[in-house]
Amino acid sequence: MMTASGNVLVTTFESVALLLGVGALGLWIMGKRVLPKEALSILSVLALDIALPSLVFVNIILNFKPSEFPGWWHLPLWWAGLTLFLGCLTAFFSLLCTSRNRREFAVSLFFQNALFFPLAILIGMFGKDSPHIVHLFFFILFFPSLLFSTSQLFFRTSQKGFDLGKILNRVLLATIAATALRLSGADAFIPAFVTSALSMIGDMALPLLLLILGGNMYVDFQEQGRFCPDEAGKFVLVKNFLFPLCVLAVLMAVRPPYHVALLMILQASVPPVTAVPILTERAGGHREIVNQFMFASFAVSLVSIPLIMALFGLVFHPSWS
Repeated sequence: MMTASGNVLVTTFESVALLLGVGALGLWIMGKRVLPKEALSILSVLALDIALPSLVFVNIILNFKPSEFPGWWHLPLWWAGLTLFLGCLTAFFSLLCTSRNRREFAVSLFFQNALFFPLAILIGMFGKDSPHIVHLFFFILFFPSLLFSTSQLFFRTSQKGFDLGKILNRVLLATIAATALRLSGADAFIPAFVTSALSMIGDMALPLLLLILGGNMYVDFQEQGRFCPDEAGKFVLVKNFLFPLCVLAVLMAVRPPYHVALLMILQASVPPVTAVPILTERAGGHREIVNQFMFASFAVSLVSIPLIMALFGLVFHPSWS
């Protein structure tokens, strides 16, 4: 009989493999010129501005039960604590990188793939209607605002400051609207066909985002420049292994609730967010080295995430449902 840790290992491996497989399909589509490069920007708007907010809205409306989860508002606070800790780890481990690439190393370490990977893994482990999905949305409520308003601050060459216009993004607004409706009970007045339609639209979000991810990686790696295996190797060591191990050590000492610990270890284990190369280029950094960091981390994550999650399963025992 398979142990709980072994179950986590297999389930996580399958989820990450499926995720990377859909991303590889996007890479193949772009490589075969099935879609023009310009189509990625259009698909990104569809995925990020329509499908993803719909997914968030419907999940909160259907699966968020305030009476059963009175401490939901604690989740963004746990995220803030994790973000501060990861920031300290980033500042420390960035010293391993050469000074020429240190800022690219740091920005890629700090901004993790907060939604795509954890969402796919949680769906694989608990199903798409699990309350853990809602917990994830609340946990990373302010991550998009942080990413798009502060990423350029890593680069001295950037002339941009803190961008207040990036804070009120559509995912944040969808989360706030759905939460307000559930807390007030006004969600009862939403027609069933509306939630069904939004659910169908939201179901496109994850596969569409993964296809875009693969397509963007193909476009990026056409101009990857000189390969730096030493720098990429150090990045994988820190991002894929040392980060989650440090977070796991803290979790073992603090012993937060299981759902909080699960979200924290997932956030610490995943590769960089896929927007980092674009944001780096806009800020005047070296996009080609960030591409290498991201590609190496994505490839190794097929092994590293299941191993970390299996280790996590030895310490924190989930209630499988």
